[in-house]
Amino acid sequence: MITIPPFATLSSDTTNTVITSSSPSPTSSSSSSTPPLLRRGVHQTKPPSFLQDFHVKAALPSRPAPSSSTNVVKSSGTTHSLSQFLSYDRLSSAHKSFTTHLTLLKEPTSFSQAITDPKWRDAIQHEISTLQANKTWTLMPLPTHKRPIGCEWVYKIKLKSDGTVERYKAWLVVKGYSQIKGVDYRETFVPVAKLVTVRVLLSIAALQGWHLHQLGMNNAFLHGDLDEDVYMTLPPGFGRKGETRVCKLNKSLYGLKQASRKWFLKLSTTLKAVGFHQIIVRLLIFRPKSSR
Repeated sequence: MITIPPFATLSSDTTNTVITSSSPSPTSSSSSSTPPLLRRGVHQTKPPSFLQDFHVKAALPSRPAPSSSTNVVKSSGTTHSLSQFLSYDRLSSAHKSFTTHLTLLKEPTSFSQAITDPKWRDAIQHEISTLQANKTWTLMPLPTHKRPIGCEWVYKIKLKSDGTVERYKAWLVVKGYSQIKGVDYRETFVPVAKLVTVRVLLSIAALQGWHLHQLGMNNAFLHGDLDEDVYMTLPPGFGRKGETRVCKLNKSLYGLKQASRKWFLKLSTTLKAVGFHQIIVRLLIFRPKSSR
């Protein structure tokens, strides 16, 4: 279950501080004397040579402010703001709305911020329910010779092409940087598809008149089976007060060093079980055994 921890309301009062100089006021004789003028340097400045291939402020023409700028979007206080050189006039209305929402919508940076919003509470509860249905972990006491790995929530607002909110997504991510090789993981290698392989495959499909299909797997990394003993602390907001048990991971989680490898092993094993043959030269290409 999700427990909402108590929050303290912080209030701060702004106090204007006036700094006065302790030096005595100048006399009439010193005020009448005029300080000597500093000579202006005659050294000519020019842009560095490594900026010759880039557009700098001196080479850019003056442009009007972006039409998408509103009073809601505040200036970042940058000396040379990007809005002085960038215009959104040629964008479509849907794309302009999309870029505007990217600036206006803010994602929480901590659990204490997210738990105060009902939309993010529902996203966290949905993620916890998905992990429990997938039997990602087993609650058990921590063995004396083991050390648990921490975890945290990561939040992302999914937008549609017109800029409207599609959903609020929360991921539970393991702090994999604290894993120890030989203890929490062993192998991490996983083959990666090269762009030349994708181009060759598309070229062959075009010449042979094949039909191409694309498949997207939801929460792909969560389907990899772990054979190492990995223990994780309870997710923030999950569990009762004073809980001493930890999560023994049965499946992979985002952030684990071996997560991508475990997912590829799960995928390749499944494809081979249904009759596909893995090409040794390109480990990411599978073909039916009956095809030549």
